[in-house]
Parts: sequence; C-alpha cells; structure tokens
Amino acid sequence: MSSASVSYSPVDRSSRRPVARRGETSLRRLWPSDGPALRAFFLRLDAETRASRFMASVGDRALADYAERATVMSGMVVGVFVGGTLRALGELRPFGSGASGARRAEVALTVEQGFRRAGLGTMLLRRMTEAARNRGIAELHLRCLPYNAAMRRLVMGFGAQMRLEEGENEGTIRLAQATPLSLWREGIETALDFGLAVTALPQLPLPRAA
Repeated sequence: MSSASVSYSPVDRSSRRPVARRGETSLRRLWPSDGPALRAFFLRLDAETRASRFMASVGDRALADYAERATVMSGMVVGVFVGGTLRALGELRPFGSGASGARRAEVALTVEQGFRRAGLGTMLLRRMTEAARNRGIAELHLRCLPYNAAMRRLVMGFGAQMRLEEGENEGTIRLAQATPLSLWREGIETALDFGLAVTALPQLPLPRAA
C-alpha cells in the first residue's frame, strides 16, 4: 500500500556506508498542497543529481518554477517521505502513441544523495508501472545518462530494453494490460494517499472562545 513503516539506514555515496539516519518511510501521490515540499526537494539536489534528472545543468530559479507546475502537469507525481521529509520523487508523463498505436509515457526518478541504495527507486518505479498500466499505457520510457549504472540496473530489473541514443540511455518497459485487481489496488492507494496528504497539511489554530 501507499504507506509503510520502514526503518533503514541510507547510504552515503562517497563512502558506501550507511548514514546514521532513520525514520518512518511513506510512499504517496503528491498534490498541489505539497508544493513547498517539492520546491525544497528540488533545491536540495546537487548539480550531478540535477543533471541526471533533467539531462542538463539547471539553476535554482528554473527548479523552483518547475516545482510549482509539477503536480498540475499531465500525469502524476509520487514521492517517498523519510521522517516526514520528501527524499525521492517519481514522475509519470504521458507523451502520445507510437507507430503501432500503443500509448506511451515517460517516467523520471530522482533520489536525493544520502538516501540511495535503500530501495526507494524500486518503490517508486513499482508504483509508476502499475499507475501507467491502469491508465492504458503500454510502453513506459525512462532516460538516463550513460554513467548512471544504478538507474540502468533498476529499470532492467523491471524488464526494460536499453539502448544508447544521442548520448543518453533509454529504457523501454512494456506493460501488461490492467486487471480488476490492479485497478482496485490503485483505488485503495489513492484514497490512502489523499488521507496522508490531508494529515500533512499545516494545522490551523483553533479560534478562541468568546
């Protein structure tokens, strides 16, 4: 389901050793009310992670502008919160049909430094693939830079076919059709997502008694 209590130690990229940081992990869809968390997440990303996500160098202003639009653009956005802070992001963006008429979408995964190699990318991609198939999407595409071996391994673990094109690796995951069970499961997850989003809203002060 969308929420799970998981204790784990993220891995520091430079040392490959666990970081002494633990917290409850929850996976849920993001809504416009999550704008501040999205903005803070993108602005925390280092230059390498920004380049891996957007295939180019991206400044703070452009990231802040993108964060404002992310949850209202076509598709959906899912995040992983660790200890109440957004640490990983998955984006699903439909982009039309292929030559065979199959509906296609692109998925983008971003995991903050210090929280990698802890299964967050796998959680996101699993949720993205199910959401895509439930929307009638037959092909899921993901791009990454050639040096991003971890991302290549991740998408190949979901059966992706990889190819190198114009200096980028592109993986294609072919999806099965939706089933009543997959549709039911996403309906339950969406209801839980919305409930978690509501509880995350800032609490308004109660009016004083007259």
